Amino acid sequence: MSGRHEGYGLFSLHTPFTPPTTEEDRLAWLRLIRSRRVGPATFWRLLAEHGSALAAIAALPGLARDAGLSSYDAYGEEAARAELRAGTRTGARLIFRGATDYPPLLAQLGDPPPVLWALGQPALAARPTVALVGARNASSLGLRMARALAEGLAAAGVTIVSGLARGIDAAAHQAALEGGTVAVVAGGVDMSWPVENAGLAARMRTEGLILSEQPIGMDPQARHFPQRNRLISGLARATVVVEAAPQSGSLITARAALDQGREVMAVPGHPFDGRAGGSNLLLRDGATLVRGAADVLAALGLVPEAAPAAKPAQAGDGERARHDAPPQARPATARRLPAQPPAAPLPASDSPAAGPDRRPLSRRILDLLSASPVAEDQLLRDLAVSPADAAPDILALELDGHLRRQPGGLLSRI
Repeated sequence: MSGRHEGYGLFSLHTPFTPPTTEEDRLAWLRLIRSRRVGPATFWRLLAEHGSALAAIAALPGLARDAGLSSYDAYGEEAARAELRAGTRTGARLIFRGATDYPPLLAQLGDPPPVLWALGQPALAARPTVALVGARNASSLGLRMARALAEGLAAAGVTIVSGLARGIDAAAHQAALEGGTVAVVAGGVDMSWPVENAGLAARMRTEGLILSEQPIGMDPQARHFPQRNRLISGLARATVVVEAAPQSGSLITARAALDQGREVMAVPGHPFDGRAGGSNLLLRDGATLVRGAADVLAALGLVPEAAPAAKPAQAGDGERARHDAPPQARPATARRLPAQPPAAPLPASDSPAAGPDRRPLSRRILDLLSASPVAEDQLLRDLAVSPADAAPDILALELDGHLRRQPGGLLSRI
């Protein structure tokens, strides 16, 4: 029993799919998906073969023996009840696939998560959605682009989806918070990671929405991030990569979007900046080039809510039918992507135990700079330091040949 079985999905169910309706059924669903070696695809296969989650749980020990496991116990009923109680204490809701508040785009995947913990406003996931992803060690220009995209899309009524990591994710969530934003996390919805995003996460639990497949109270683990990335793309009509290295989690998210039949878009970056290497590869291989929110809205056929629009197309109009079609039926923009990058371990700076940014100021300055010039006052705002505090480090980096001053108060990395 592996976590994924290709070829099994909702359409392999022998009877029409219905969500659990009784407390006993809901408890059984939670027990089954939490059982060892049972992932979403295996869950749906077992449900199809045995007719109910309770029957599947009863069959698990025998199936495990047939697979060569000498000892196997399904997830216990008391453990499942304890998880439900923990969710109630944190104010989270357990959403089952098939329920009215389950994210509609996620439900269209071949093997969607049977259950999701949610903190916040589930209705945000039912609006038009776009994922913004990118580098954790984002440049100043990358952060500005993420904020501008998130603000512009949110103003047009689009919900921004990301992963609540540092860098591009945090910038996108922060900029879209008033308009609507959803985070998919690799740990429990009640866990704040990274620590410096604790305040943002607290606001999102009330003003936005945080979703997770993982149990309440679970710390994020490296093995959960690829699956988290798949849900980010699955929740969105399009994934926009703002800034990403050639081997990064953002490209995994883009590949998942392509596999799911969703749009893949990217912001171009300077060829000398390694953080833009993955984005530029996506563009080379057919992703839609994004210069601003208008490009995303145009590619998806969306009209900003605040802008005066032409008379809407009538029901049956071919153009409207094309835009309202399920994402699987819409052609993906990118037809091929770079070779699958290896799943890299979580960077030490992004490990769950990481605390507030304690890097030397000179290191932070270099990380925000790129080959593309940025205004010094913008850099200082991104650093949240005064000109007097930053001046010695900027001068030292300039004398050491690490950065260059350009006319107009611009700085660039050498």
